[in-house]
Amino acid sequence: MADAFARLKVLRNCVQVSEDLATYKGLHTALWAPSGYVRPESYTRKVVRTMSPVSEMALFATEQALRDAGLAEDVATLKGGRLGIAYGSCSGGVEANLDFASILVSREVKNVTSATYLKMMPQTTAVNLSVHFGTTGRLLPTGTACTSGSLAIGEAYEAIASGKQDVMIAGGAEEFSVTQVAVFDTLFSTSCLNETPEKTPCAFDKSRTGLVIGDGAATLILEEMDRARARGARILAEVVGFGLNTDGRHVTQPNAETMARALALALEDAALPPSAIGYVNAHGTATTLGDIAEGTATQSVFGAGRVPVSTIKNYTGHTLGACGAIEAILTVEMLRNGWFAPNLNLVEPDARCGENDFIQGEGRARETEYAMSDNFAFGGVNTSLVFRRV
Repeated sequence: MADAFARLKVLRNCVQVSEDLATYKGLHTALWAPSGYVRPESYTRKVVRTMSPVSEMALFATEQALRDAGLAEDVATLKGGRLGIAYGSCSGGVEANLDFASILVSREVKNVTSATYLKMMPQTTAVNLSVHFGTTGRLLPTGTACTSGSLAIGEAYEAIASGKQDVMIAGGAEEFSVTQVAVFDTLFSTSCLNETPEKTPCAFDKSRTGLVIGDGAATLILEEMDRARARGARILAEVVGFGLNTDGRHVTQPNAETMARALALALEDAALPPSAIGYVNAHGTATTLGDIAEGTATQSVFGAGRVPVSTIKNYTGHTLGACGAIEAILTVEMLRNGWFAPNLNLVEPDARCGENDFIQGEGRARETEYAMSDNFAFGGVNTSLVFRRV
């Protein structure tokens, strides 16, 4: 977490040119933003037998989170039924899907094993984490595209707030695949600045060219506050508000009205006025319609130029099912450190994205108690989380 925050302060993105992507006919972009995940030696065949890379990354992130929370060796908590898991991704293992698809092509069952479905199923990250750690509490798989990670955090928060669980493992993960790149490339939503990867994405910029797909995973440990304090846990922040709704209008075209309502729902849940929020971490996909809708929604809730706004995706690329969790963690770190990252590559804000205080330059030093992190997904799923500095 500290390393990721330090990387933000370097003011450089993770985008690279992919030689592999360049070999696909009909694909316009050759850019990606790799996490650099390498399988640890401790992940034997037995450990990862039912895991594709997306589940491996979820496990890697969760092991670190549990250690940081002081729960890695707490078997009674892990297996006692009062700890649950909320976790998601856009899809399961891509290679496992290909193995099943090969049956339709060859009309022969030859690549499918007893573990293939377990690698590709939509709940693969949540289930593999549960089995690995032996959890027996609630299991809440979230497969809502780009809100998978943020929805998981919101579901975990509500499970604890309602008294159903004491502790929740929450997060999102995504493995890289050309198929995901193709989804957005066919919609003309990918950046094609293949000669200058350091200049893209550039969300909210008048000359933005689209998104760059990345991969990764992030896990948060949520716990009932009194319980965490009683055991001396290192508390980083408090989740105080969650807003969730759907557009109910179009699968891929965002709706500024319902986006704004999701933000308002989070504020209502936190019992806070808009003026209490000192920073908004934007979804910021760098797509034409997405940035306009989100910027318009943000202004309608907070007013013209009142709240500092920036997006992490200009650094990490769009990590799809992982982005909501990654951005929540970095929002918390910025809140704790009193420094908020600028919108990398933002030169000239697009007026159509609203009159917002888009952070530019070297970042913004600011002490504030509350910050918001917003995410929106295909299908019209809108989420908003409010964090309080502890």
